[in-house]
Amino acid sequence: MNYNNSTALSVNLNKIALIRNSRPGDYPSVVAHGETCIKSGADGLTVHPRPDQRHIRPRDVYELSELVQAHQGIEFNIEGNPYAESLGDFPGFIKLVQDVRPHQCTLVPDSNDQLTSDHGFDLNIACKKLRPLIRELQDLGVRVSLFMDPDIEQISLAKELGADRIELYTGPYADAYKQQDEKFHALFKTYLDAAEHAKKIEIGLNAGHDLNLDNLAHFRQVPSLLEVSIGHALTVDAIAMGMPAAVTAYKKLCTA
Repeated sequence: MNYNNSTALSVNLNKIALIRNSRPGDYPSVVAHGETCIKSGADGLTVHPRPDQRHIRPRDVYELSELVQAHQGIEFNIEGNPYAESLGDFPGFIKLVQDVRPHQCTLVPDSNDQLTSDHGFDLNIACKKLRPLIRELQDLGVRVSLFMDPDIEQISLAKELGADRIELYTGPYADAYKQQDEKFHALFKTYLDAAEHAKKIEIGLNAGHDLNLDNLAHFRQVPSLLEVSIGHALTVDAIAMGMPAAVTAYKKLCTA
């Protein structure tokens, strides 16, 4: 049973930038692919700039912000480590957010050398540094989401800190989904319970990481799922299907 009438699809463009960076120039164009995603039905675009600029570069952030502003109703989500400082021509994560003021900023507990996001915040440790930062971003008109594990106690702390939303880290769900065993069903219940709790305490719910065409429909059983951010799998599917068809397929699952 699907508890959500519709879930917004935000397409993460990191992997397009990663391919672009393997050669000189601007091919493939991140902005052009962003526009294709929008025209194909995406509700928003996501980027995760890192100091090493392994994929998204500062220029991409500024240009994609302009692209999104030209399309009414489309949202821009910038995610990343809030403490990533300037390095070379990388101005620092918060400086990028301050400059473009995206609709949403998803704060993620990444280290600079981390391959990919692989855990949520421990707010027992991070809360003192995050609280003023959340307020600062909200004062700029930016909605703040915290990258979280499906832990009810931690989600309550996110609410106490004043976050507008949480983004559930779905990597473990995606790994377990392949097995469809008792451990998977037990794990999925933790996501259901986390989502129910988020709904109860009135904090918005997003989700992301390794969601794909196989496991997304099942995950949408969690209640009140506002948005999913999908990049890696969608880009891989686009190699076989083409970007417009891939976005359309994911969008269909988000609205079914």
